[in-house]
Amino acid sequence: MKTLELIAPCHFGLEAVLKREIYDLGYDVSQVEDGRVTFIGDEEAICRGNVFLRTAERILLKVGSFHAETFEELFQGTKAIPWEDYLPKDGKFWVAKASSIKSKLFSPSDIQSIMKKAMVERMKDHWGLQWFPETGASFPLRVFLFKDTVTIGIDTSGDSLHKRGYRTLTSKAPITETLAAALLMLTPWNKDRILVDPFCGSGTFPIEAAMMAANIAPGMERSFLAESWEGLIPPKLWYEAFDEARDLVDKSVETDIQGYDIDGDIVKAARANAQAAGVDHLIHFQQRPVSALSHPKKYGFLISNPPYGERLEEKKNLPDLYRELGQRFAALDSWSMYLITAYGDAEKAIGRKADKNRKIYNGMMKTYFYQFLGPKPPRRENSKGDNS
Repeated sequence: MKTLELIAPCHFGLEAVLKREIYDLGYDVSQVEDGRVTFIGDEEAICRGNVFLRTAERILLKVGSFHAETFEELFQGTKAIPWEDYLPKDGKFWVAKASSIKSKLFSPSDIQSIMKKAMVERMKDHWGLQWFPETGASFPLRVFLFKDTVTIGIDTSGDSLHKRGYRTLTSKAPITETLAAALLMLTPWNKDRILVDPFCGSGTFPIEAAMMAANIAPGMERSFLAESWEGLIPPKLWYEAFDEARDLVDKSVETDIQGYDIDGDIVKAARANAQAAGVDHLIHFQQRPVSALSHPKKYGFLISNPPYGERLEEKKNLPDLYRELGQRFAALDSWSMYLITAYGDAEKAIGRKADKNRKIYNGMMKTYFYQFLGPKPPRRENSKGDNS
């Protein structure tokens, strides 16, 4: 199989989590940049990356990189790429997204238009055609310009990888599945430890945690754009990746994962989403206000995406809400708490300064991942994974 470079975009600030995931999957990382990780693989890695990576937004097949300060250099650099090695005669190809940072070329629409023209010219010369039907498989491109270096990747995923296929109903301010998975991976939580989300919304944190506990690959129940690419990736490799994922599932695992929300309809939606993900038996969902938050056991984890106060009328309620959360957390015995929020006075209202604080972008919104660390549980003889 060919050696390929693959680009995996991710949330800004969470590149190290994705890098670790890629290493754990058995591939070498060649470059880490803001919002993306490049790794070395083959055709099989495209399949396995899409199926198994929990924190990547998509998998791009890198086809070229060059310097361009003018549109003519962009045209010629794009035309020099052997597109005929990737695109069939009837393939549908376009620049789906172009981003530019610290580069002389910064107009996405112009970049998209010029690159499309360059690709057509290259394909005309190779195929001897003046017109392309574009009725076949889709090959959307994603282009990054950084300090006048152009990097081009073909999107193998299609729908973003955060779309696992289980979430049909959402709450007002949902957190994406990829971000939830990455934040869980930043904590010492494992399947043997208690996990509670007191503002669970549509259930993303508990569901992602349960999928990790049961070793359910995030892409196991969905399809990917590159499955339709004849000649580039043998179908057998997709079958093998899905088979590998199915073989690893362990739904008999025992967990203590709980999700609460004050809105009963949202709790019903969370249960439906968990059922669609195949993990409803691993999670206890309940309609419950944060004021009723309690647990008799020690060394648990709270992890949540509490309200930020996006609407003006909600902002006035935030101090009391976070104060109550802080009081309920303080009443728990030896627990840790992890919150992602854009509310700037969260620590003040909670009544405790976070032990760690990490800036993370949730979409275009700057948020903070506050980490209030409790004591580690004592080591137990012959125990597995209970002393993280």
